[in-house]
Amino acid sequence: MSELISGNPELSRNLEENWEAKRQLIEDLAKDIHAHPELSFQEHRAAANITALFADHGFTITVGICDLPTAFEASIGTGDLVVGICIEYDCLPQVGHACGHNLIAGASIGAALTLAPLVDELGITLKAIGTPAEEHGGGKVLMLERGAFDGVGLSLMAHPMHEGRTSNPLGTTTQAVGRFKAMFTGQAAHAAAMPHRGINAADAATLSQVAIGLLRQQLPDTHRVASYIEEAGHVTNIIPDYSVVQFEVRAFELEEYEQSLAKVRRCFEGAAVATGTTLEFEATEPLYEPVVQDELLATFWNDAMAARGNDVSPVDPRESSGGSTDMGNISQVIPAIHPMFAVPGATAPVHSAGFTASANTPEAYQVMTDAGLSLAAAASAAVLADRDRFIAAAYARG
Repeated sequence: MSELISGNPELSRNLEENWEAKRQLIEDLAKDIHAHPELSFQEHRAAANITALFADHGFTITVGICDLPTAFEASIGTGDLVVGICIEYDCLPQVGHACGHNLIAGASIGAALTLAPLVDELGITLKAIGTPAEEHGGGKVLMLERGAFDGVGLSLMAHPMHEGRTSNPLGTTTQAVGRFKAMFTGQAAHAAAMPHRGINAADAATLSQVAIGLLRQQLPDTHRVASYIEEAGHVTNIIPDYSVVQFEVRAFELEEYEQSLAKVRRCFEGAAVATGTTLEFEATEPLYEPVVQDELLATFWNDAMAARGNDVSPVDPRESSGGSTDMGNISQVIPAIHPMFAVPGATAPVHSAGFTASANTPEAYQVMTDAGLSLAAAASAAVLADRDRFIAAAYARG
């Protein structure tokens, strides 16, 4: 653990004791979130249970902030440095908590409860910020735009990952991702009696998929394009006059993302020209930006995780696996970290049913404890080491 913490035995002991005093409450809540998965913007049970726990421990609660019913702020302390701990609790369709947001919630809730008795000693205002809709919807982006992070000087959270992944965030980032739908409009006609009078929007959807498949050969290895046809006709004897293709584009650099997005859009435009359909695009979610890891916070996190026996070896850039998070948008404007923590025994990839099961094991809740305590230790050490920088970094909208 950081010398700023390990060299302060009383503070170190307080962190451990504070967590242990609430360990069962934290774990029970994480298990309940796992057992009752809720989709983006629908996390009513999770938000209610989390805020109730914070209220029981002296936090001031505001629910429904930023015009989002399942977003909240739980605040304690009056210090001039505001520390924001982000909490995620939405799930994925069909597979539930296959990204381990129950563990994210548990680690963040635990870190906040662990720090709460120390806010006066550290001279901070602590805000546990409930951020819905990370999987789809960009809750943090909306909340950043609407003021939830105003005045926050540093922000933290941690994310579970498969077994064998280092927990070291130094040198890591995430991909920018933009999500859209392409809508083709043609002309309906009887598929047998008057097919020559039709303009087939389903053909346009098919051609766009083929074009994207061919484009992938010319995209950099770290870029990703994914798509599916949401609608393209309903019966065989009508030429479809409308089709919808949902798609996303990812890249580690924003400029490269924009370049690949332009190429993908041309695939749809070419399909429209070839079929005679008209084409419209619509963004379906806010742009997720790449994560910027604050070096000091990351170093303190590494110290704390290593002290608890977790791997913090340097990340091999050749093993970058991609992925995106709306925490990237926070980290672009506020010093922040979004490290990973490996779940022992989790051999299935995230976003799979296998990882859903792995996120609800004794081993998962133990490493959740490691992550939560490390978040609390990193925040404490950072406040002691570089208070003025974080105060100066407090976010203020344009």
